[in-house]
Amino acid sequence: MTSARHDFGAQKMVRPIRQDAPRAMRDSDPLPALLTQLLKIAGQPTEVEKASSRPWASALFEGRRHIVTLRLDGLDAGQRTASLTGDLDDRQFPLSGHFVADINLDAHGVDKPGLWITLSVLTIRDW
Repeated sequence: MTSARHDFGAQKMVRPIRQDAPRAMRDSDPLPALLTQLLKIAGQPTEVEKASSRPWASALFEGRRHIVTLRLDGLDAGQRTASLTGDLDDRQFPLSGHFVADINLDAHGVDKPGLWITLSVLTIRDW
């Protein structure tokens, strides 16, 4: 079961996992590393509005299903959004112990604060 805490600030949302951490800790959930990469690709100013992760499994694979909503602001937000979402299928996301099997743009829109996009991502544990 996945739980969510809502008492943290945006600066505490992404915490990198040290490479010398035990393997179980590095491989447990690739969401922090995925968010770090998405924010880097999206450019600034971008913030994670929502992010969730839950276990996923099939008969042969196990991994995690992630839903991420990003908010992109600034004069070039439209261009950065197009750049991020234009080649999602071809983009590589190096994740320790996991790989991105599927990534899709689920929804997007414009509201008063700026542009937002919602992505769904399936990561598979790389044995």
